[in-house]
Amino acid sequence: MKRTIIIGSNHAGIAAANTLLENYPDQEVTMIDQNSNLSYLGCGTALWVGRQIDSYEQLFYTTKEQFEEKGAKVYLETTVERIDFYTKKVFCKASNGTSFYKEYDKLILATGSIPITPQIPGNTLENIHFLKKFQDGQAVDQLVSLPSIRKVAVIGAGYIGVEIAEAIKRRGKEVLLFDGAPRSLSNYYDPEFTDEMDHNLSEKGIELHFDEIATAYKGVNKVEAIVTNKGEYTVDLVINAIGFLPNNTLGKNHLELFGNGAYLVDEYQQTSDPSIYAVGDCATLYSNALGKTTYIALATNAVRSGIVAGHNVGGTALASIGVQGSNGISIFGLNMVSTGLSVEAAQKHHMEVLYTDYTDLQKPAFMKENDSVSIRIVYEKNTRRIVGAQMSSRTDISMAIHMFSLAIQKRMTIDELKLLDLFFLPHFNQPYNYITMAALKAE
Repeated sequence: MKRTIIIGSNHAGIAAANTLLENYPDQEVTMIDQNSNLSYLGCGTALWVGRQIDSYEQLFYTTKEQFEEKGAKVYLETTVERIDFYTKKVFCKASNGTSFYKEYDKLILATGSIPITPQIPGNTLENIHFLKKFQDGQAVDQLVSLPSIRKVAVIGAGYIGVEIAEAIKRRGKEVLLFDGAPRSLSNYYDPEFTDEMDHNLSEKGIELHFDEIATAYKGVNKVEAIVTNKGEYTVDLVINAIGFLPNNTLGKNHLELFGNGAYLVDEYQQTSDPSIYAVGDCATLYSNALGKTTYIALATNAVRSGIVAGHNVGGTALASIGVQGSNGISIFGLNMVSTGLSVEAAQKHHMEVLYTDYTDLQKPAFMKENDSVSIRIVYEKNTRRIVGAQMSSRTDISMAIHMFSLAIQKRMTIDELKLLDLFFLPHFNQPYNYITMAALKAE
């Protein structure tokens, strides 16, 4: 039997384990995680806190028992204290204090990411929380249920910050949303799109504090105020959603790292040590839009990287096809989706790009159920290759972004898109639909 140890059992680790257990009977799979649960869909935390779903139970999609039935050895509430990369031993400590080690032939690191903690005065006060694990969601949900919690500060207006701000507002609390950037969701969308989201948030009563950086928390035992570069605000609860860093503690002194500390992997998810693979948020990936290695922490990327690593460890050479970083958000009925690079992101990477915008009704004007759709397609100036797309609407236009993801992967040009065969039916779209019209408008 070939011994494979997987450290970390969330999306990437689970995908790797399933791939090995379902396809390679010669594999002895051991899964180790310091958490008491596995497979929590963190992207559902805001839905549960905001009472848009009935309970959190369905946010877990598999169990320890299901893996044991497939033949895996699963150690939960178990900390990996160190790895001896030369004798190929993983040294562990269980929650009951027992120490033991396991030997491996191949090791898959799926240790994920850790929330960025602001190193500012008062950061050890009570009622300052992060949102990562199930237990974090539980703690925030319980606090939001208390009548004494009236004002909540959310630090960071990325996806997690905006989603939890909406959720807490839905629970009837006052919400202050802070970010050092001049707008929300600035990593994914250009200002023309985020302006619409910021108006949407403001209209629903969320107090926006952009271009503001937290400099201290004040309070005796619990947090009572947040201090920024622009003022001081009374709050009862702080939720930090600044972002994440790759959790590289176990291998950072042995493996080659990317600029931000992620494990540098090749297209087979293999690290600089041939017997070690890294998957999910602790590892790099290849961006087809940029044409180079980068870091994008998304659950969908984690799952794909786990599948790729699983097959390679199992003995089937399988290369990753790269990613576009496709993503989406739905807040108070406003849906926004994007893939690849925004104009701002492309410029940061010194890429010369052009873009084409178009706004129209999704369906012909005579259709009663109808909504406006805005689209931006970003393309390289010289090659005319499509490198990004953004869309927003009050209707569900999310499936269209998958086409743009494929367009980026296949290096399609904006000119090829102009005459692409797109069907027409009044129930769905217009004869000259927004995608065709945006492409036709391109310089």
